[in-house]
Amino acid sequence: MSNFLIVSDATCDLPESYAQQHNLHIIPMSYLVDGEDYHGTLTLHDFYDKMRAGSMTTTSQITPAQFVDYFSDLFERYDEDILYLGFSSALSGTVSNAVVAAGMLKESYPNRTLHVVDSYAAALGEGLFVHEVLRRRAQGFSCEEAAHWAREHAQNICHYFTVDDLHFLHRGGRVSKATAVVGTVLGIKPLLHVNEQGQLINIGKVRGRRASLDWLVDRMAAKLAGGMTDRTVFIGHGDCLEDARYVAGLVKKRFDIGDEDIYIDYIGPVIGSHSGPGTVALFFVGPDRSEGGK
Repeated sequence: MSNFLIVSDATCDLPESYAQQHNLHIIPMSYLVDGEDYHGTLTLHDFYDKMRAGSMTTTSQITPAQFVDYFSDLFERYDEDILYLGFSSALSGTVSNAVVAAGMLKESYPNRTLHVVDSYAAALGEGLFVHEVLRRRAQGFSCEEAAHWAREHAQNICHYFTVDDLHFLHRGGRVSKATAVVGTVLGIKPLLHVNEQGQLINIGKVRGRRASLDWLVDRMAAKLAGGMTDRTVFIGHGDCLEDARYVAGLVKKRFDIGDEDIYIDYIGPVIGSHSGPGTVALFFVGPDRSEGGK
């Protein structure tokens, strides 16, 4: 294995067990529930239960000072360069703050390299991006080669989402109050993706939960009409595991892949604070992120 460190942030939604197995460093990100810091003490199920009960959640980005402290500690403990893969710059200032921190560290560590790469991704889409870069390190890529590969292939990570409750999108400013109220009454489910700039974009709507879950796999099939070059699929969920498993079952049948190719896990609190319980997200490697149709 090449000797460099890969670092990401908590929005990649990869658990500690995965990080330990793959020698990945994850910078924590803070969130508050009704103004209280529950970091490390609240299960994800309980977090979403609090959201369902009406609790207000807030998040904050990693500051330049926090990055300096984290990267400095790694430089002191390891004689290795660092590749940081960060949360989409269109959704947070985290990557910009990492760039500032990298500049601040040059004087203190002139013989070390810190690459900062924007994933233009979120949740397990960012996680899949990190997973793919970790694979390249295992194949023998140098830090420079892995950073170049990451910049060249970020657009190949495709993201498709649906949410079950429009209230949380309204609270985050994604839809109007009228849209949320009418949509809820009519059972309208929004269909979203993350575009080339890393923005979360509403690209359609359907009526009914099952139709929205089916749509995720239909969009995947449309994107992969030219063939599936990477069989790894990640599925994130906002405390709705059975819905995630339903999507996984459709993916396995449609693409003839096995359980070993599909990874399912929670959407973490930072992203979940904005998407809400009931969100299901499908991530896969495709030709690009362009969205020409609905």
